[in-house]
Amino acid sequence: MAHILIVDDELDMLALLAMIIREKTNHQVTTTSNPLEVLELVKTEDYDLVISDLKMPGMDGVELIAEIRKMDSNIPILIITAYGSIESAEEAVRKGAYDYITKPFRKEQILIAIDRALEWQKMKTQLRQLQETAESK
Repeated sequence: MAHILIVDDELDMLALLAMIIREKTNHQVTTTSNPLEVLELVKTEDYDLVISDLKMPGMDGVELIAEIRKMDSNIPILIITAYGSIESAEEAVRKGAYDYITKPFRKEQILIAIDRALEWQKMKTQLRQLQETAESK
C-alpha cells in the first residue's frame, strides 16, 4: 500500500482523483487544495507519490516540483493539467516530474500512471539497496 499526496486547487478534481484511487486501489490518499501546504506535508509525512496540478495560485506545479526535489529527490511526481503543451511537459519533466497527464483523462490512464510511478520508485529503492550492499562488501 502506497501513500499518495494529491494537490489541486480545483476541489472537484481533487475529490475525483481521491475517489478513483480509493475505489480502485488500496493506497492511502492525502489531499490538499493549497500547494503551499504540500511542503509542510512532505516534511512531516513519507509519501510514495505526489500528484499535482500544473496551474495553481500561489505556487504552480513546476515550482512545486523544484521545492519537493530539495526535500526528497526520489519521490515520483505526476503532473496533471488542462493546459497541456509540449513545452510545459518538457519543462515539468526537466524539473523532475516522473510523468505528465493532460485533462480530461480516463480513469485507467491515471491508474496506469500511478502503478508505473510506484513500480519505478520500487525499482529505484531496490537498486539503491543493492548498491549500498555492494559498497559495504
